[in-house]
Amino acid sequence: MSDGYLTTHVLDTARGSPAEGIKILLYRVSGNSHRKIAEAVTNADGRTDTPILPQNKFKPGNYELIFFAGDYLRATGQAGEDPLFLDQVPIRFGMAQETHYHGPLLLSPYGYSTYRGS
Repeated sequence: MSDGYLTTHVLDTARGSPAEGIKILLYRVSGNSHRKIAEAVTNADGRTDTPILPQNKFKPGNYELIFFAGDYLRATGQAGEDPLFLDQVPIRFGMAQETHYHGPLLLSPYGYSTYRGS
């Protein structure tokens, strides 16, 4: 079994709280090919209940997380006019080592950031 795995969470920086109910898709990326390998929804703590990519499915490579932020922003009354400035937020990244990777999303209606967390 691999020692690598991937976790994520979403914080709503405009409200200063975890973002509950955000759908997240995880894709493995190879060239122009995207293959969906996982789907999850954030819990009350803004995290997925289990790693979005557990140890038994981990492989080094290129990945993309897609956060369905627009649905959350609409549900929390932060959406503004259609079309939304932020709707689906993609984060593409690589994982080279078999270790724990954490890719969080810091979200507001008009901006976002990410980093490699722990």
